[in-house]
Amino acid sequence: MKMIPDAVVPLERCEVECVEPEKAASVRERLPGEAVSQELAETFRVLADAGRVRLILALLEGGELCVCDLAAVTGLSQTACSHNLRLLRAGRIVRYRRSGRNVFYTLDDAHIRLLLDVGLQHLGHEGPRRSTGNRND
Repeated sequence: MKMIPDAVVPLERCEVECVEPEKAASVRERLPGEAVSQELAETFRVLADAGRVRLILALLEGGELCVCDLAAVTGLSQTACSHNLRLLRAGRIVRYRRSGRNVFYTLDDAHIRLLLDVGLQHLGHEGPRRSTGNRND
């Protein structure tokens, strides 16, 4: 037998098309273009992996590090480090230099430090928690 929910939760929608059309137009004009939005989303996609975040945090703390040292610090295999560093390099988050057979990585610029510092501050922020609707909240 199929269970029917007691109440259907309506979607959040406004009753009109646009409450403040002038404000909406002003905001729309200040938004970056679609290409910039796509590139920003791609940056966050690259950052959305705990292993890659640990690599970045290790580079923040240690400065320039070799792949084998990054593996030792993060607990990732050298193969996993190399794969993730390649993704970070493609996202312009890290850069590298070769010295013989060793490859050393460092952060591409200081912006990534700012981005992670703000993220870490956000995690430590003690504002009111929003309920997700779960009983465990």
